[in-house]
Amino acid sequence: MSDFHYQNGLYYAEGVSLAEIAKQYGTPCYVYSRHAIEKQWTMLDSALEPFKHLICYAVKANSNLAVLNLMARLGSGFDIVSAGELHRVIKAGGDSSRVVFSGVGKRPDEIRFALEQGIKCFNIESADELVRINLIAAEMDKVAPASLRVNPDVDAETHPYISTGLKENKFGITFESAREIYQQAASMENIDVIGVDCHIGSQITNLGPFADAFKRLSDLIAELANNDIELKHIDIGGGLGIAYQDETLPSADDYVEVISETLAEHDMELILEPGRSIVGNAGVLLTRVEYLKQTPEHNFAIVDAAMNDLIRPSLYDGWHDIKQIVESSDADAINYDVVGPVCETGDFLGKNRLLRLQQGDLLAVCSAGAYGFSMASNYNSRPRVAEVMVDKEQVFEIRKRESIEDLMNGESLLP
Repeated sequence: MSDFHYQNGLYYAEGVSLAEIAKQYGTPCYVYSRHAIEKQWTMLDSALEPFKHLICYAVKANSNLAVLNLMARLGSGFDIVSAGELHRVIKAGGDSSRVVFSGVGKRPDEIRFALEQGIKCFNIESADELVRINLIAAEMDKVAPASLRVNPDVDAETHPYISTGLKENKFGITFESAREIYQQAASMENIDVIGVDCHIGSQITNLGPFADAFKRLSDLIAELANNDIELKHIDIGGGLGIAYQDETLPSADDYVEVISETLAEHDMELILEPGRSIVGNAGVLLTRVEYLKQTPEHNFAIVDAAMNDLIRPSLYDGWHDIKQIVESSDADAINYDVVGPVCETGDFLGKNRLLRLQQGDLLAVCSAGAYGFSMASNYNSRPRVAEVMVDKEQVFEIRKRESIEDLMNGESLLP
């Protein structure tokens, strides 16, 4: 049985009806399945068993402390892109020595904090960043562990906003300049070059781009070894997609087979940075129909969730399945655009969805566990929603709904 499923005409998360969750915690509300999260992480970890490996969960996908605590309990490492994410990892019980720090714009204060905490590695994305980290490490009398994020110029065949491995993208060091910058890094007294990193994008559903990128990495590793630069780990990033609609997806075993075919000759630790593939299908956004509005051109279901709660449909034209919490209804089946109350035409959660709706009905926007709450905002002065975690028949509130007072914290009137 799926972690999200219909039972006796009601939609459930594990052993709890989403209607009961809505009654207790209100809407909109994010609902996560603990079992679904643990299952996806464990499945990947088991598939990687032939390799010395470290899964570093990508905190940006879903940074709730309870989610991070689950990862830490499983033995996960963490991929971070800010000092704030490192603070979250530490508070959630994560081990700093199992943290890799990615991102193109690391500030001096963030670098200092990461060095103080003894992170596993900086994924360096430019020559200027390498110089900065070396200087700061020298000031602190430390040696910074580093890998270079190499951009292999591989098309990930995904949405252009989440493609990161092409020459035109801001991420990483060009493949052509990687050798020179590795030599520069190896000559620095306060840099310890320990790895190579590559991350070509997100929501990738075809293994071909991975194979192309990994082959280029393999060639680079061999060439560096011939020039006396011996690396200790290969960080192949994340990027495996999930099924939002009807995508055909490779399995974890298929993914590992590509890794074996391209990188197994290198006896090095393997690091992965999955995010969406761990939590994406482990969460839904629960929302209520406020109004049904018919025009000559469209039928609108106006719900209480909006683009500030889940921006993927507006930002990426992302498709999320929308399910009714009560499986059947007396209403006629009509094609609706499911839209929110934010004052933007781009505020929609789904378009042209065949639904049987009445005012007050509950809906679940599926596959919302990744890049849902973590990208939420207070646009239109809307408080951010509650988050809950379901564990079998138990429900835990893992983030309280913001209040109107919370919206104005830190603000003041002019004297």
